[in-house]
Amino acid sequence: MGFVFGIGLKTLSSYRLEKFIGSMNYFTNNHVEERRVAEEKEDEDDEEGNENDMEAWERAYAEDRSWESLQEDESGLLRPIDNDGVQHAQYRRRLRNLSAASAASRIQKGLIRYLHIVIDLSRAASERDFKPSRMAVVAKHVEAFIREFFDQNPLSHIGLVTIKDGVAQCLTDLGGSPDSHIKALMGQLSCSGDSSLQNALDLVEGYLCGIPSYGHREVLLLYSALTTCDPGDVMETIKKCKRSKIRCSVIGLSAEVFVCKHLCQETGGSYTIALNEFHFKDLLLEHAPPPPAIAEFAVGNLIKMGFPQRAAEGVVSICSCHKEAKVGGGYICPRCKARVCELPTECRICGLTLVSSPHLARSYHHLFPITPFEELSLALLNSSRHKLPKTCFGCQQSLVPFGNRPGLRVACPKCKQHFCLDCDIYIHESLHNCPGCESLRHSKTVNNIE
Repeated sequence: MGFVFGIGLKTLSSYRLEKFIGSMNYFTNNHVEERRVAEEKEDEDDEEGNENDMEAWERAYAEDRSWESLQEDESGLLRPIDNDGVQHAQYRRRLRNLSAASAASRIQKGLIRYLHIVIDLSRAASERDFKPSRMAVVAKHVEAFIREFFDQNPLSHIGLVTIKDGVAQCLTDLGGSPDSHIKALMGQLSCSGDSSLQNALDLVEGYLCGIPSYGHREVLLLYSALTTCDPGDVMETIKKCKRSKIRCSVIGLSAEVFVCKHLCQETGGSYTIALNEFHFKDLLLEHAPPPPAIAEFAVGNLIKMGFPQRAAEGVVSICSCHKEAKVGGGYICPRCKARVCELPTECRICGLTLVSSPHLARSYHHLFPITPFEELSLALLNSSRHKLPKTCFGCQQSLVPFGNRPGLRVACPKCKQHFCLDCDIYIHESLHNCPGCESLRHSKTVNNIE
């Protein structure tokens, strides 16, 4: 009896000991886990505290990463990067590429473009890798793009489409008023839900399929998402866009997406990825000049156009655009005498395309662009045998800014006149005429008259 009791007491003691050790292990594990969580929380608080402790000017430098704008010179010293020189080099490289493409073959360009800008406003557009957010950066540069587009393509039309919550919504119909497009866009800046590429393509294809054959149909997608939530087969929608002769281009704000690349390859568009805000701006503005027409779609057509007269001031008439009575201003259609508010547009009554003569003149320069100016070599600039002009032929500013050392300059290959870098950009992007060549032409005309 005592033997049995002794074994039972020993067994009971072992059971209590194991239970005590198990509870100690449980307590130790919980304590270690709680301590690890507390340390992580302290680290996060320290990081947030360091950011909050920074002064406003320190945060500005930290966000702008200004140290990346420094480079090392030959002597090992740090100096700021010449951003103007870098940007001008990129600009001239783009000019040379365009000139080479034009010289390679005879290129037909569309002067009457119908462009739908599709803006992705899904939750991916709220990411902050672009400061302050992708949505804010896109809205800012789309506004500048719309104004630049109508400046270079006065006979063209733009429409805005947004993607949000898996649904594509038309913000503005195709039209030629930049202010109305910008106002509509700024009133719809909110991000939510997923993106749907198929819904956006179906919507714009329905709008563009009714465009006349002389109009060039284009879609520009500003895509932030890495996925697309589609109700059907997006590949069939891409084939439908190709059959409708719609040129689709995509600018991505994240990584490359296969379906976007496939869309651009099938429709003859371009697919690019923005590395930062400045790169995004350059990529977007590259779509402002008219692209080369697709060979199989380039068909010559005669287009009837009307040149309306300015309506008399103080006369009350019903506007065909807004369907309401307005006093004075506007233009009168030469065919049906209907009143329209702005040019260029299409008469809502008779369907006649209404333009003004300056619109045609501004569209003409795309067909005959100015030859890119030649950059003078350093050997020629430093040579004492060649007497170079000391002032820019365009703005008359000095081309010798640093003592007697010659500054950067370019020369027209035809008239041999020298220009500064600012005049080079202004002549090719805005003026579209070389002042030196025009002066020679004018002097020859005067001599012939005499």
